[in-house]
Amino acid sequence: MARNKRAADGEQEGFSAEEQAAMRERAQELKAAARRSGRAKQEEEANAVLAKIAELPEPDRTMAARLHTIITTNAPALTPRLWYGMPAYAKDGKVICFFQSAQKFNTRYATLGFSDAAMLDDGVMWPTAFALTELTPAAEAQIAALVRRAVGVADSSH
Repeated sequence: MARNKRAADGEQEGFSAEEQAAMRERAQELKAAARRSGRAKQEEEANAVLAKIAELPEPDRTMAARLHTIITTNAPALTPRLWYGMPAYAKDGKVICFFQSAQKFNTRYATLGFSDAAMLDDGVMWPTAFALTELTPAAEAQIAALVRRAVGVADSSH
């Protein structure tokens, strides 16, 4: 019934154009990854992430570039790669965290997300995605601590 109401209200059923584009990008990423191996694969994927960041419109470009630095500095075990056309960082082939551009999905804020492989468990409920409108020094410190925790690095600041 909700589906019929949505259609009657003029809402789109199925995937949006942005979601479809992200799925096409993911299919291309998988094909490209299958053709590469070893160290060359990691370097090519890291270069693809930097190229994707350079393509982003502002303010997402600056935010993604700063996040890239924060993540790679605080969790050097993570390897950059594209995931659904967006910068992501993986450990042992599993995405741990990712950036989602506000402009790509026509949202009012960018998102820093963490997968279920991230070690952020805290009781019976914890956040796995964070809205980003800007990166202040306090937000950067919080992100650095989250990334370290996500990969299991003890936070020495406490």
